[in-house]
Order: sequence, then C-alpha cells, then structure tokens
Amino acid sequence: MPGYDDTLIRVDRLSYYYASLPAVQEVSFTVARGMIAGLVGSDGAGKTSLLRMMATMIKPAAGSISLAGLDAVKEKTRVKGMIGYMPQRFGLYQDLTVGENIDFFMDIFGIAGAERIKRRERYLGFANLAPFIDRPAGNLSGGMKQKLGLACVLVHEPQILILDEPTNGVDPVSRQEFWEILNQMKAAGMTIVIATAYIDEGEKCDRLGLLHRSRLLAWGSPAAIMTPFAGLEEAVMQRLTEADQELANDKFHI
Repeated sequence: MPGYDDTLIRVDRLSYYYASLPAVQEVSFTVARGMIAGLVGSDGAGKTSLLRMMATMIKPAAGSISLAGLDAVKEKTRVKGMIGYMPQRFGLYQDLTVGENIDFFMDIFGIAGAERIKRRERYLGFANLAPFIDRPAGNLSGGMKQKLGLACVLVHEPQILILDEPTNGVDPVSRQEFWEILNQMKAAGMTIVIATAYIDEGEKCDRLGLLHRSRLLAWGSPAAIMTPFAGLEEAVMQRLTEADQELANDKFHI
C-alpha cells in the first residue's frame, strides 16, 4: 500500500465567491497518495465549489491547489490529464448504450487499438456492467448509471479521482457496490477525493473534512474527528452546532 507520508494534493488557503457571497473561505488540507479523502457537510457548505476548483473547472479567488506538484491554475492542461472528475450530474448519453458511452469517452482520450479493447473489458467488468453492454444508458437503474459514469471517468486511468456525491439517491446495495469499486481503485494506488451526503460513507475514508458555511471546521481521520463522541454523526452534529453558536455570538457582539 502506498505510504501516507507522500503528499499528492495540497490545498492552501483556498477561497471562492459567487458575486460577494463566500462559497469557500481559506480552506487548507493535504491528501497523501493512495488515500480516500472525504468531504461531508450540508447543502451549500461549499463541497461542490471546492471540488470544481480541484478539477480545474473554476478558478480560485485566492489560495492555491497543487496536484502531484503541479499548480492547478498555472499548469491546468497538465493537471487535467491526471484527474478524473465526476460531477453530481454526470453527462451520460441516455440514448447511447452502455458500450457506446464508454467508447465515446475513450474516443475523447484517444484510447485505441488493443489498449482500447483491454480497458473496455476491464472497466465494464469492474463495474459489473458487461452483461448490459447493449442496454441504453437511459434504461439503467440509478445505481447502474452511477457505476457507468465511474467507468467512463476511469477509462483514461487518472492518478486522482474527484467525485461529487456520486451515491446521492442511490439504493444501499448499489452504494455498497460503488464503495467496493473505490476501495479496489485505492488498493491499486489511486487517490480519491469524494464529497458525500452520508455520514457512514465518511467513516470509510482515510481522511475526512467537515465543511460548513464555506469553512473547513475539521480535517483528520474519522476516528480523530469522532473523539470524544460515541459516533461520527454525533461528533459532526456537535461541531456544526458549536460553529453556528460562534457565528451567532459574533453577530451579537457586532
């Protein structure tokens, strides 16, 4: 297993605004190679904005992001080649079959010949989609659509996988299968950053960040964030309550 002292992702005092409203404020953390790093927080906490900056989709207002030693803003083109990004609404083509969708994404990345055949078999098999290769994507279940989306993101074999709530609204069995795939990718050396709406998924991560009102309240192992509470959900709720109380007190004193 890769050593956890090998920093692959470095986020330093990162900020982003929509007009004058803060979406992300001075967020800093590091992720070591071969880790699964999770982000939890309520809707509007800043998770999507943070991941979009890491995926080079939007430019930070302040701060920096380094991926494998490359500046994600100044060396955007090189960074794009090493990441796979799956947004909340991934752009599958509903009228195309499972096989045609994955072929389309291999066309984008210029994967051809024997390598194309190998990767097609690998990732459709990996996601248990090979029996459905001729089925239109629009006829797949929610969980199968998410697994197909993941397969399409993986075809160019990125170093870093960035996922924005990929299991939101997916049934429990499909969520478990999705995480089994992620753990296999981690075992193969991939580094994964995932935003999730589920506290139990946060417990599966090596490092976990708690975002609230655009700020990072906590970053560490799930066990460290949980201490001294009985469970992670209790710890998260307590930290959110304390943060809101501090915000209310600050407004009162003003």
